[in-house]
Amino acid sequence: MEDLITVVIPVFRVEAYLHRCVDSVLAQTYRNMEVILVDDGSDDGCPVICDAYARQDSRVKVIHQENTGLSGARNTGIEQAKGRYLSFVDSDDYLSPEFLERLYWACVETNSDMSVCRWEYVKGEPVPEKGSGKIQTFTGRQMLENLYIPDGAYFVVAWNKLYKRELFENIRYPLGRIHEDEATTYRIYYQVRQAAYLDVSLYGYFVTPSSITRRVNPKRVDWVKAVSERIDFLEEKGYTELMVTALQAFADGSIDIYFGLKDGLPDSEKEQRWIRDLIRQGLVRVKPYGRFPLRTEIGYRMFLMCPGIYRRLLERVKSENGKQ
Repeated sequence: MEDLITVVIPVFRVEAYLHRCVDSVLAQTYRNMEVILVDDGSDDGCPVICDAYARQDSRVKVIHQENTGLSGARNTGIEQAKGRYLSFVDSDDYLSPEFLERLYWACVETNSDMSVCRWEYVKGEPVPEKGSGKIQTFTGRQMLENLYIPDGAYFVVAWNKLYKRELFENIRYPLGRIHEDEATTYRIYYQVRQAAYLDVSLYGYFVTPSSITRRVNPKRVDWVKAVSERIDFLEEKGYTELMVTALQAFADGSIDIYFGLKDGLPDSEKEQRWIRDLIRQGLVRVKPYGRFPLRTEIGYRMFLMCPGIYRRLLERVKSENGKQ
């Protein structure tokens, strides 16, 4: 008999999208699953919708709780899960009908601890199936390396994956923080013996205007904190070959957030200074492991001396590259 899969769906103020999400999960070709809807104190029609699904389908379990945020809702689902495998779906997103089946068999056929697929931005249409469909396996160390490749977003997020539940035995998502994936996924990869990557898009990522990670928000610095913690972890565990790349990716992302804060939140001087201090430290921290490309290092030093000039030069370079 196929293994039980637990699908955890955190629910908060998504009345307009919840039916589409849950329907896509219940329509999976893989049938041996339980679906845990975690109503995270939603004050719209979501609690009623959740309860209706539980009455209609015995695979659906509903948990109503006071609001704890996305991390807290996921953690509740993890603690209540009974499946051998675990998957997360955000409640405004939706799935291809074969999402669970193909990820499950990718794990089984390659004897992997987890599996990952591609995802696509969607606006309500069926998830477009892009990619070769081929399965590739990676060690946990290689999965950490994949966080820094051009398609690294596939490997960072929580929700386009199938995990053996035991991977979460000692791991939970950090409460009260956004970019909780950045703060958690690398610790999962550290435990992974082998993972399977399925080169096909099976998850639809629906971007709403209210997406918290896209707004100018002081909590955007949670990304800076999470990725800084990841670098500390890589250094502690001896992943020396990743340090230059990790520090450069951290600096580039932090500079983007710095300018977002500067433009949109003029009262964020403290956070802006903190980001500049971390980049200054990074210029020293990288030395035992190598060095940044010369042009990159000069750019970081210019940013520290005069962010305005750095920004104008960066915009000019982008404009010139766009004309080519």
